[in-house]
Amino acid sequence: MLSIRNIVKQYAGHRALSDVSLEVEKGTIFGLLGPNGAGKTSLIRIINQITAPDSGEIYFNGEKLNQSHIERIGYLPEERGLYKKMEIGEQMIYLARLKGLSRAEATKRIKYWFEKLEIQGWWNKKIEELSKGMQQKAQFVATVLHEPDLIILDEPFSGFDPVNTEVIKDEILELNRKGSTILFSTHRMESVEELCNSIALINKSHKILDGRVKDIRNSYRNNTYLIEYTGYKLEFDGSQPFEILKEQLSDDNSHMLKVQLSEAHSSNDVLQYLIPKTHINMLQEVIPSMHEIFIEKVNQKRSGDE
Repeated sequence: MLSIRNIVKQYAGHRALSDVSLEVEKGTIFGLLGPNGAGKTSLIRIINQITAPDSGEIYFNGEKLNQSHIERIGYLPEERGLYKKMEIGEQMIYLARLKGLSRAEATKRIKYWFEKLEIQGWWNKKIEELSKGMQQKAQFVATVLHEPDLIILDEPFSGFDPVNTEVIKDEILELNRKGSTILFSTHRMESVEELCNSIALINKSHKILDGRVKDIRNSYRNNTYLIEYTGYKLEFDGSQPFEILKEQLSDDNSHMLKVQLSEAHSSNDVLQYLIPKTHINMLQEVIPSMHEIFIEKVNQKRSGDE
């Protein structure tokens, strides 16, 4: 869907993007991750042709990105862009017509979305009369109304309470199931593993990690396990097939161990060692979350820059 090749963007005294290349597969939810100021929004503005790169190229469905592609992209900016004094219904129609819809078709789709999100009474309201979260809902409708092939969401959950966050998450997943490719930009990791198939991590203008979420997490596996057992506290003499990283007593008087196995041992070896000694409630591998990987990679980058 989107091929981003060697993009460089320089502002006065500030390099926003340094030779960034990404491949966003059709039909996926792609997470563009990074701390504030990493360069994510600069890249998104280039994809939307709001600004141009200093060098590099972008291809949309195999064609070099051009003005004709704008109608096939939906963009929810981090800095919301609705007209505060304009009635919401007319504003939705205006924005839909900019994307090529007739007034009749726009009205039909707006009514569908307003009913779907239970905001039927908003047609004659003005944006300034709504809370930040409710403004965000209206902006989301404006983004997806023309049924774009590529939907770009820049910090889409900003301003939402937990209930409405879940509503919009469900809508994002449904749009993806229906065929939309979604580029999802955030510095918050909570939703990444739930929503994204693939990610790229940008920090200080550079891409420092990319790939499928499952593959990235698996590559950071380090043979670490959680073990819960009941009974007397075990004493270890060094013959066990693991190193103890952490040990604690749980509220229900069970014992919790966090251990790391050497490469020569497996979880079966752990069970064979422990079963004759105690009752095992749980043995679970600890695979680092995207949040933990994100922190590690960003800290590595900072250390390398110092």
